[in-house]
Amino acid sequence: MSGIKKGLLGVVAVATAAVIAASFWFWITPVGVNNYINKVSIQIATDSPELLTRLGLIDNTLLDFHSGRLADYTKEGDERSLEKLRRARAGLDRYGPEGLDGQDLLSWKIAAWLFDDWLMDAEMEYSGYRVNQISGITVSLPEFLTDAHAIVDRRSADRYLSRLSEFGRVLREVKDRVVDDREHGAIPPDFVIEKSLAGMHQFIAEGAADNVLVTDFASRLSAVGEIDVEEQALLVADARARVEGQVIPGYAGMIALFEELATQTNHDAGIWRIPNGDAIYRHRLRSSTTTDYTPEQVHEIGLSEVVRIEGEMHAILDAQQIPDGDIATRVRVVMEDPTQQFSNTDEGREEMIAYLESFDEKVMARVAEFFITIPPQPLEIVRVPVHAQDSSAGGYYSSPALDGSRPGRFYINQKSTADNPRWTLPTLMIHEGSPGHHFQLSASQLIEDVPLLRKLSPFNAFTEGWALYSERIAKTDMGLYDDDPLGDLGRLQAEMFRAVRLVVDTGIHAKRWSREEAIEYMLAKTGMTEDEVTREIERYSVWPGQATSYKTGQLAILELRETAEEALGESFDIRQFHELLLMNGAMPLALLKDQVTAWVDQQQ
Repeated sequence: MSGIKKGLLGVVAVATAAVIAASFWFWITPVGVNNYINKVSIQIATDSPELLTRLGLIDNTLLDFHSGRLADYTKEGDERSLEKLRRARAGLDRYGPEGLDGQDLLSWKIAAWLFDDWLMDAEMEYSGYRVNQISGITVSLPEFLTDAHAIVDRRSADRYLSRLSEFGRVLREVKDRVVDDREHGAIPPDFVIEKSLAGMHQFIAEGAADNVLVTDFASRLSAVGEIDVEEQALLVADARARVEGQVIPGYAGMIALFEELATQTNHDAGIWRIPNGDAIYRHRLRSSTTTDYTPEQVHEIGLSEVVRIEGEMHAILDAQQIPDGDIATRVRVVMEDPTQQFSNTDEGREEMIAYLESFDEKVMARVAEFFITIPPQPLEIVRVPVHAQDSSAGGYYSSPALDGSRPGRFYINQKSTADNPRWTLPTLMIHEGSPGHHFQLSASQLIEDVPLLRKLSPFNAFTEGWALYSERIAKTDMGLYDDDPLGDLGRLQAEMFRAVRLVVDTGIHAKRWSREEAIEYMLAKTGMTEDEVTREIERYSVWPGQATSYKTGQLAILELRETAEEALGESFDIRQFHELLLMNGAMPLALLKDQVTAWVDQQQ
C-alpha cells in the first residue's frame, strides 16, 4: 500500500489531471462505480510523479507531464490530500453499495475499506518515523531514480537531471517535517537514528563523482544510441554538479538534524513511546492484517504456531542426524555447513543468482498443473544495491510496470552470502518469485473490467499471505521437497520466521519488550544470524504491525481452502481455487472469505 499512500502527498492542477485521465481511459468502464473509483485513483496517481513512473504507463510519451518532477512533501500538501481523500470517500457512497452486485459490489467494498483505512492513517498525523534506516526518502528516492526512472533518450535523461534537483527540494521539505514530528513527540529510538545516520553517511561518503546517482546514470546513458560520447560526458557532468549542489547538501542537513535527535531520544523500541502510540498500533495491526484481531490474539496465534513449527523442524533435524539441542543451535549447524555455502565473492554471488534462476525454471515447469492463468510478465533476479544492503531485508519483490516496460524483479540481499545458504534459497525464490509475489502481483495486472486499485494489490495480508501460502503448496501440492529434506527445513525455517514475527511485533509494540528481548527471542527460535535478526527487529520497530500480515494472511487462506475442500470433496479443483484468488486480486480477508464462500456455493 505504500506506493498509493505516497500518492497522497502532493497536488496537481485540475487541468493536468484531465490530461492524464484521458490517457487512463482504457481502464474506465461504463459502470458508474468503476468509473468513480478510477477517477479517484487517477487523482491520487497524479499527486505523485513517483507513483506514475512506477506504474510505467505514460513516461516518455506525449502525455508525460511528470517525469521531471517529484511529489510535494510539505505539511500543506498532506493537508490538501487529506481533504481530497475525505471528499473521495464521501462520494463513493453515491455509487453503492445498494443496487450493486457481482464484481461491481466487490469493487465498492474494496474501495470503501481502503479509503477508510487511509483516512484513519492520515488523520493520525504524528504516527511514525518519516525518515529511518529502511524507508523514507533518503532510502527510497535513490532506488527510485536508479531503478524506476528509465533513461531511453535525451529527453528522459534531461528529466532525470531535473529530478536530481527536485531531490534537493524534497530533502529540505522532509527535514522540516522531521523537525515538526520532533516537536510533537515523534522521535525515533536511538538505534534507529544510529542506523539512519550510518546509511546517510555511506550514501554521500564517496562524493558526487562516485555517487550511485551519477555512476548509474553514466552507465545507462552509454546504452542510449542517440546520445554521442561527448554529449554523455556533458550530461554526466551536469548530474555530478546537481548531486554536489543539491543532493549531498540535503543529506548533510538531514545528518545534522539526526545528530541532534540522537541527543534527545532513548532506547525504547515500541511505537508506544510516542503520543497516542497504543491507538496507533491497534490501527496499524488492523491495517496490516485486515482483521479485527487484538494484539493479544495475534501474540497467542504466534506462540501456538511457533510450537507447531518447532516440532516439525526437530523431526527433520533428527532424520538428518543433527546433534540434539535447542532449535537455534541445531539450525546453526546446518546454516554453517560449508557444503551449503556460496563464497562471499562476486563469483559466489553470481553462482547464487544462477542457482535461483535454475530453481525458478524447475518451478515453472510444474505450474500449469496448479494454475490456470500463468502471468506472462518476465521475472529478473538481481542483487539489492550495495548502498542499501546494510539495512535491507533479505529479499523483496518489485512489480512489473503495467505497460510491460519493466519486468518483475526479485532483489536478494547479498551483503553476506552466509545469510542465504543453499538450502534456504528454494523457499525464498518461491515466496518472492513464482508462484509467490510474482504470480499474484503480475496476475492482478491482468484482471479485466475492474478499477485500477484492484490491479495494485494494496493489501499486505493478502499479498504476503499468498506468498507464504505458496511456500506451503510447494511442499504439499507440488512436491518440490520430496527429495530435498533440507529444502523442506528451509521452508519450515521461513514459516517459523513469520510465526515469530507475530510474537515479537506484538511484544515490542503492545507488551513493551525491549529491542534486546525481541532479538533474543527471534535468535532462539530461528537459527538466523544475529545481524539478520537485528535488522529484522529494527525494521519492526519502525514499521509497527507490518510484519504480522504474512502469517495472518497465510492462515486465513489455508483455512478457506480447507473449508472449500471439505465442502466440495472430490470435486474440489485446486487450479480453479487458485484462479479465484489470483484473478480477483488482493482484498481484505473478510471479503476474501465472502468470495470463497460464494464460489463454493456456486460449485455445489
